[in-house]
Amino acid sequence: MAASKSPVVLFIAIFLIALAFGQSTGKTVRHQRVPVEDTTPPELAQAETSIEKQDYQTAEPLLQKVVAAKPENYQAWFDLGFVYNGLGKSNESIAAYRKSVSLKPDVFESNLNLGIMLAKAGQPDAEQFLRAATHLTPTANIDEGHARAWLSLGQVLATTKPDEALQAYQQAATLKPKDPEPHLSAASMLEGQDRFADAAQEYKLALAADPASTEALTGLANIYLRGQRFAEAGDVLRKLVLLHPDDAASHAQLAGILLNTGKNDEAIAELETAAKLGPNDAAVARALADAYVTAGKYDRAQSQYQVLLSSQPNNAELHHGLGVVLLKLRRFSDAQQEFLNAVRLKPDFGAAWGDLAVAADQNQQYELAIKAADMRAKFLPEVPVSYFLRATAYDHLRDYKQAAENYRKFLELASGQYPDQEWQARHRLIAIEPKK
Repeated sequence: MAASKSPVVLFIAIFLIALAFGQSTGKTVRHQRVPVEDTTPPELAQAETSIEKQDYQTAEPLLQKVVAAKPENYQAWFDLGFVYNGLGKSNESIAAYRKSVSLKPDVFESNLNLGIMLAKAGQPDAEQFLRAATHLTPTANIDEGHARAWLSLGQVLATTKPDEALQAYQQAATLKPKDPEPHLSAASMLEGQDRFADAAQEYKLALAADPASTEALTGLANIYLRGQRFAEAGDVLRKLVLLHPDDAASHAQLAGILLNTGKNDEAIAELETAAKLGPNDAAVARALADAYVTAGKYDRAQSQYQVLLSSQPNNAELHHGLGVVLLKLRRFSDAQQEFLNAVRLKPDFGAAWGDLAVAADQNQQYELAIKAADMRAKFLPEVPVSYFLRATAYDHLRDYKQAAENYRKFLELASGQYPDQEWQARHRLIAIEPKK
């Protein structure tokens, strides 16, 4: 059959196999059909017509008939490998491609497809056939075909032979300089090896090839974040938000940068946008509540936490967060109740026990304040403020022995950090301790 008789079939095969292997469908190799003998069985022509229509059920028995009658027909085995893949029969597809390659090992397309299918199946000999493809000549679009082979080979080698994988990616990038995919693959591999500077360079090269690459912008931003290079990360994320204004995740990530740099109002605006774009995203809603707290917008934080609790009533962290807000608003009774809810749901919640001690002390429930402070100490290291809170609580209860003991422990740890409380502790010790 002449090469021009059915130019679409092999392209479809490569296209769908590459899709299954996780490649970008826009970067597959365009081929003419693999040359075959002049005498083509009519069933093969019928099968290829069915393949073009994606009617694999019809094509399968036709191709099986061809290979049964002419087992040496490598084109029929190739087409059968594609059909099996289309039908989800991976093992059969691999076997058919193997047969095609064994019959004619010098065909680029057969080696590439077999290598991709083996890689998809996690079989180690994928490398063998992909390497072979890099040394064979595609029937059309030579640079594009070789670039796909090198890229696929790099992805197979990435975990076991990273240096060779990097070389393969470089070969692919040389063949297709306007394609960001080789640089993205190299960057991802390098990032996984903690080679962040090299990964950043690859992301920049990907952006040079495609300034609108979401993967490259996101990857570069993540590397800057790892290095706490917040200003640079913010610049990248702003570009991402401009390119994808409807992407809630980009707005949320930019908000995180803005919070880290103290730009609370800008961060809140980004989070509010993200919340509108993703109204069911609990993580964004929680981040917005926390951002309101950071910015001192306690009324708005209270409303946000209450909305979150309406759908997550058993979330101890949310009860604690609301309690902290109510504490800031000096609504001590309400705050105390939220902290009680938090420790009921999570008895080892040390921070909630500590805040409960503060709220109970403000509510003049001194016994509860002492109990809460003692419970906090079971889960978190003691701090000077805990001793001072106990001391004043015992002082109010007129248990002067315990009060004095805690005042002394507070003074031992305070070391000038709390001058007002230290002054109070010294004067109370003079008042409550018997003179010697």
